[in-house]
Amino acid sequence: MDRRFTLKKNSDFRRLYSKGKSAVDPYMVVYCRKNGTAAKRVGFTVSVKLGHAVVRNRVRRRLREIYRLNAHLLKDGWDIVIVARARCVNGKYSRMNEAFLSLCDKLHLLKEVQ
Repeated sequence: MDRRFTLKKNSDFRRLYSKGKSAVDPYMVVYCRKNGTAAKRVGFTVSVKLGHAVVRNRVRRRLREIYRLNAHLLKDGWDIVIVARARCVNGKYSRMNEAFLSLCDKLHLLKEVQ
């Protein structure tokens, strides 16, 4: 994942939370909104409530890997924020991957199959 295409500013996250579309699963919440460019941008949020730094970083690494492996399936021109929920801490990787793809499908972020 290229660092140029990650969301870092608090204002970007707040804009997606307030004006973006969202979909919810027990493992994560995905927010999305068109960004007006040709690139996908992504941000990750893991709350302090989920555990100490080691636990949060492990969850964040898993979410980044799930995004990296599925980025080619997503449409360009969207800002995406993935918020981890409590089940991500002890959840199976395969179930988290299914949840991500399911939420992207609900939000119509997946490219059309040709």
